[in-house]
Amino acid sequence: MSGEGGSAWIAGFKADYERIFVDEWSPYVGAIFLVMIIFGLMVTGLFWGVFGGLKLWGDWFNNAIGLGPLIGVPQNLDGPFMHRMSLMNITLVLGAFCAALLSRQFLINRPPKLEYLWAALGGSLMGLGATLAGGCTTGGFFTPLLHSSPAGWAMWAGLVVGAIIGLKLLLWTLEHISWGMQAPPAIKMPGGLHAAYPLIGLAVVVGILAWSAEWYASEDEKLAARAIIILAGFAIGFVMHRSRLCFARCFREPFMTAEGDMTKAVILALIIGIPLASLLFQMKVIDPYIAIPATFWLGSLAGGLIFGIGMIFAGGCASGSLWRMGEGHIKLWVAAFFFAWGGSVSSALLRKTGWLVAEMNLDLVEETRIGYQAYFPVMFDGWTWAYILSGAVLLIWYLLVRYNESSEKFTLL
Repeated sequence: MSGEGGSAWIAGFKADYERIFVDEWSPYVGAIFLVMIIFGLMVTGLFWGVFGGLKLWGDWFNNAIGLGPLIGVPQNLDGPFMHRMSLMNITLVLGAFCAALLSRQFLINRPPKLEYLWAALGGSLMGLGATLAGGCTTGGFFTPLLHSSPAGWAMWAGLVVGAIIGLKLLLWTLEHISWGMQAPPAIKMPGGLHAAYPLIGLAVVVGILAWSAEWYASEDEKLAARAIIILAGFAIGFVMHRSRLCFARCFREPFMTAEGDMTKAVILALIIGIPLASLLFQMKVIDPYIAIPATFWLGSLAGGLIFGIGMIFAGGCASGSLWRMGEGHIKLWVAAFFFAWGGSVSSALLRKTGWLVAEMNLDLVEETRIGYQAYFPVMFDGWTWAYILSGAVLLIWYLLVRYNESSEKFTLL
């Protein structure tokens, strides 16, 4: 190979690397990849959730400080790597961390002092909201919609209202509070370490593959099953970081800047995901009820409203907080801690008072004091109206977002 040919090959390789691992992906590409990963999980009888893993971390913390027994937190808890959602959360953070390294975008960002308070407040509200809704924007909104449950639409309505209230409150604080608004500089890494980021990222990929392969080859069936979760969580974190995919932005940006790409990406994911998931339900590959919370409609609506306010102050939802943690944002580490703690405390107290105690009703679905497991095909005695209703709401949502992009009628700034 001539010198010029070798240089051209290297230049082409660098260009491809930049395009894949450095340049930001379209949120639409991220949405399609996300649906593909979730569909792969569903084929194996699994579903994507986040809040359950965060709550487990909060349960462990409450037991460690002695609060758990007082409020009714279970004492025999799964380990962080054995709990399905906890493991997926851990690998999601690692996936985002790896993507940030490969793109050389990993940076330890310290927020202004006031933002720590907003992170604690927002995280606590998200913990309470997710408890009421039976999940966060993932397990209470997105996944139930894929599973054809109106609980997802009830939380959607609460999230919209909560985002509006949260933005108005946040704008008020910006106008009236000046303390703690100066952000300290980001913590700079040594030049040599920064240059080695891609190699460290590659090492993370190799480590994840080796970890998954070791568990998959294990004679322990539980470990073998968790191998899929390792890869799925890592892939979700990688995709969400590369595409900046975030459910909080989906609800926040139309009212903040009138930008609608993130919202339309989520709509696209649902347009693709709902019919694909329905095929799996009709083929009995997976039970739809395993991801439908017993919170329709009161718990989903109220939880969405509280969660919506919280995610505005926290600066991210559950999955969005996790991938930003992997990117190096300290504020989101704080938000995730209070989310986990608040979720643990809220869940324990609401169960202790009987509000979240699930019972099987005569229709053989779970119900609590704040709702029940609602499933469109059962409510409408078939899939026709389930498709029509979901499609109509998605179309109306898209039209409103598209209209707002042109007119800025719904922006609050």
